[in-house]
Amino acid sequence: MMDLQDARKIIQEADRQMAALFEKRMAAVREIAAYKKERGIPIRDIEQEKRVLERNSAYIGDDVLRQYYLRFMQDTMDVAKQYQERLIAGARVAYCGVEGAFAHVAARRIFPQGQPTAFSSFDAAYLSVVEGECDYAVLPIENSYAGEVGQVLDLMFHGSLYVNGVYNLSVVHNLLGVPGAKPEDIRTVISHPQALSQCRPYIMQHRFLEQSEENTAVAARRVAAMADPSVAAIAGEETAKLYGLQILDHDINESKDNTTRFAVFARTENRGISEREGSTFIMLFRVNNVAGALAQTLQVIGKHGFNMRVLRSRPIKTTSWKYYFYVEAEGSPETQKGRDMIRELRDHCDMLKIVGQYVFAEDPLKEA
Repeated sequence: MMDLQDARKIIQEADRQMAALFEKRMAAVREIAAYKKERGIPIRDIEQEKRVLERNSAYIGDDVLRQYYLRFMQDTMDVAKQYQERLIAGARVAYCGVEGAFAHVAARRIFPQGQPTAFSSFDAAYLSVVEGECDYAVLPIENSYAGEVGQVLDLMFHGSLYVNGVYNLSVVHNLLGVPGAKPEDIRTVISHPQALSQCRPYIMQHRFLEQSEENTAVAARRVAAMADPSVAAIAGEETAKLYGLQILDHDINESKDNTTRFAVFARTENRGISEREGSTFIMLFRVNNVAGALAQTLQVIGKHGFNMRVLRSRPIKTTSWKYYFYVEAEGSPETQKGRDMIRELRDHCDMLKIVGQYVFAEDPLKEA
């Protein structure tokens, strides 16, 4: 058996080496934080953590020690995330609406260490990033109930920012009243027209009168200010907490699969994710004014093995009766087949640009 002091000397030497390696590792973490901050990529990356643990588990031959090593590695990655949060803290995140709106909720969940900054329009939020006032913009691009958000798609077409992430936020509408109010007291509900539409069967069942507001958060703020127990807002749970309202009824929207997809816009493109599982890119194009140009374009995309998740057309506001097309496709344009596809597409398109790449995730944004 080894002498106690000899064993402690070995641990001391190992600790010295590990301290040097820790500094080396955290220096790389600092570079990763800078990369993420510039491109608006969230710190947390569950799939990457899984890959690290799976890869590193092979480094340990002892089955008993392996479980302790994996716990050690998880703790190491948690420390790295905390360090990144400190480096990235305070990044300015633009969104459209007021505090408590679903866009505000999405911005806070994607960038928990960021500084959400409200703007009155999609254009203003987008422009704030272009001009450097904010670091990123979190804007909705589609709702599973109401469809695409055309204004934001148009900003992609005309603007210079890149989409470096797309995240799903489940939209759950609740009936919110002032403290002390009861469901049977409610006579009037206030909310965004879309939220009212999504809750129409519930509203009709209870014979509520309707009033529209510019968004759900403004509706909640108005109800709080009125302090009338007969008036309620239709909004989310986080909005209720923000404005001191109580939830009188949960989950009142007709569709239980009501999800909004939010995109993160940044000034710098996120490249190098071509090997990631679930890699998806967004491409905008305008076809040549010849017969069959669109069909030929779509054939090129399919011929090179890219599966389109989304295909939409949008009118070009500056040119009457002209349209551009929006595509989300699986894979990466950075691969050889991606470069070949783009090269061939230029024969059929008079305008084509890759707006961004992201890793597709099925799970919606979870409440922090």
